[in-house]
Amino acid sequence: MKERTLAVTEEQARSVAVHIPSELGYEKVAMEAAAAAAKRMGFSPDRIHDLRTAVSEACMNAIEHGNQAEAGARVVVVMTLEPERLQVNVADEGRQPLPSTVPEPGRPEDHRGWGMFLIRHLMDEVEFSTEPDGGNQVKMVIYLDKEIAEGGDDHAG
Repeated sequence: MKERTLAVTEEQARSVAVHIPSELGYEKVAMEAAAAAAKRMGFSPDRIHDLRTAVSEACMNAIEHGNQAEAGARVVVVMTLEPERLQVNVADEGRQPLPSTVPEPGRPEDHRGWGMFLIRHLMDEVEFSTEPDGGNQVKMVIYLDKEIAEGGDDHAG
């Protein structure tokens, strides 16, 4: 049998993609994959804990809000491992676009708004966007060395 050789870019060689259904509980698969990548890269246990929480929140938002828990809709999580940082992109199919303003957490009328708040405060860089042809994306970056992050564009969004 002849073996095929696929041409891949350097970025693709350092990327891991996880496709999950829009069903709560599957966010744990993405969360564990991100934690495994971070551990392999040498992140501290505290930073891995922050990453796990942020990935879980981003996936749950994509499932519940972006895809409106529609069974056939998917969430795609792509982790790109770089020498000094781990970038995690969480994309949904955008059944519901991102809100124009981020809700404040802890409002007395409901318990919403904590996911985006936590993501922004746990990751070093965060960007929320709606794609032109539909779908929402959260781009999160966590640096191996927190001091590098503090010298950069901290909590962008």
